[in-house]
Formats: sequence, C-alpha cells, structure tokens
Amino acid sequence: MTRRSDWPEASPARADGPAAEAPPRSGEGRSAGPSGGGDPVTRARGICLALLAGTPRTRRQLADALRRREIPEEAAAEVLDRFEEVGMIDDALFAEAWVESRHHGRGLARRALARELRTKGVAPAVVDEAVSRLEPEDEEETARALVARRLPATRGLPTPKRMRRLVGMLARKGYAEGLALRVVREALEREGQSTEEWEDYAPDTP
Repeated sequence: MTRRSDWPEASPARADGPAAEAPPRSGEGRSAGPSGGGDPVTRARGICLALLAGTPRTRRQLADALRRREIPEEAAAEVLDRFEEVGMIDDALFAEAWVESRHHGRGLARRALARELRTKGVAPAVVDEAVSRLEPEDEEETARALVARRLPATRGLPTPKRMRRLVGMLARKGYAEGLALRVVREALEREGQSTEEWEDYAPDTP
C-alpha cells in the first residue's frame, strides 16, 4: 500500500484553459499496464500522473483509463479520491475552462458544449453551471461572427442554398434553430438578398 507521504501535495491541474483533449502519446500506459506488476495503487497513481501531465482530465476519463489497464476498482477509487482532495482532479474547473476554450476557439454554443462535457463524464449539475456562464448575448455575437466569416464563400449561390449552408453550419455548432435563422437572414438581407421565402421556417422566438 502506498504511504500517505508518497501522495502529491500540490495541484498542477489547475490550468487556465484546457483546449481539446490531447491524444495519448505513443506507448502511453503500456509500461504501467497489468503486466507491470507491483502495488495497484502505485500503478494507478503513476497512470493518472502521466495522463494529467499532458492535459487536465475529468474523473470519469481517468477512471476509464484505469479500468482499461485493469486496475482494481478499490485501488482506482482510492487514487481518484485522493487526487480530488488535493485538487489534481477538478471537474468543475475542467468544465469552466472547457466552455471558455471551445466557445472562443471553435465557436461552439451551449448545447454543443454541454454535449461534449457529458461525454466526458461531467455531472449534469456541473455541466449546467459551466455552460450558464456563457451569456445569450455572447452566444449571439459569436454566431454573427461565424456567419460573417463564412458568408463570402457562399456568394454566387442561390439564396436558399446560402441559407441552408449557413444555418446548417450554426446548427452543427449547437446553435438553436431560431437564433441561427435570424442571424443568417439578417446577414443576407444586409447584402441585399431577399429571404422572404424562409419566413415560414423561422420560429417566433430564438
């Protein structure tokens, strides 16, 4: 059993903004796999430290990694609990930084951000808190910037096709249909394009 004095006492995981999750390094985890022998708590601790050295991770991500390496559940829970105690695992901080990074870096809306965080095992209440920090005004501003950036590439196409492409782009990034249609229509109308044929498709509220 690992002595308590062997545990890390500080938290290097409080990064300002984890971006997209880094892919595993070549050979990562092989030397710490089940064939490595030794105390499972020590092995689990080494695996977690190696993974956290590359990028912050959620508790669920680390738990999944330990399970794949056949670390016993009791040993995995002991290590993960301790890492949470010292702040090396912090799902709330991870979620907050993820929202900040992915919204500004990829233009993702709250719906897409929440979906990504859920797939990483972040608890629903933590997800809701993180995405609620993104104000509707900020989301709309980002949607307008995305459309403005993509708009020139659609010039020369029929208006309905431009609408479909631009609205589809926003939808894939998690923007609500009403907001997407309104932002795209306004952008096209500023260029003198008529969008009257799309009136029936736009919800009354965003």
